[in-house]
Amino acid sequence: MNWPKKTLSERKINNDEKVIIGCINQDRKSQKLLYEKYCNAMFTTAYRITGDRDEAHDVLQEAFIQVFKDIESFKGNSTIGAWIKTITVRAALRAIKKKFLFDDIEEQEQLYSIEPDISINLDYLENAIAKLSEGYRTVFLLIEVEGYTHKETASMLGISEGTSKSQLFHAKKLLKRYLAKYSLEG
Repeated sequence: MNWPKKTLSERKINNDEKVIIGCINQDRKSQKLLYEKYCNAMFTTAYRITGDRDEAHDVLQEAFIQVFKDIESFKGNSTIGAWIKTITVRAALRAIKKKFLFDDIEEQEQLYSIEPDISINLDYLENAIAKLSEGYRTVFLLIEVEGYTHKETASMLGISEGTSKSQLFHAKKLLKRYLAKYSLEG
């Protein structure tokens, strides 16, 4: 989308477009509005990937610095929220890349499925996901929560699609074990 550089055009524009134009013009109020609208969702995304609140705050800060720096490159091909989320996910992946270890496991043909159980406590589920190793948790979250494909996940993480599939398989297997244990305890 061609964003007007210094003035608003005569055509009708929505609030998001006004905020984007304000951010392009480095208007602090517009930047604050954009940040406030998306900070909670982006923090949640960063926290799920990093598994650490302090690191998630750092990722959030880095992501929004990048957003405001590159806002002119936003083409409007997706929503502004989706664009910001992509930046946040990439920032979170960079943050954990140094401590990233993937288990070397042979590729599995059959993927495990987790049967939905409405009685599962959401806190327990989040704790179970947090117990997964960095590799398992990251692949699980990118594919099952964020909706990326194995190909996209592999590209972002610098791994093969087979490794992505294997990590997801084993993550689901472990989660199923954790959730079965919860069902027995509950």
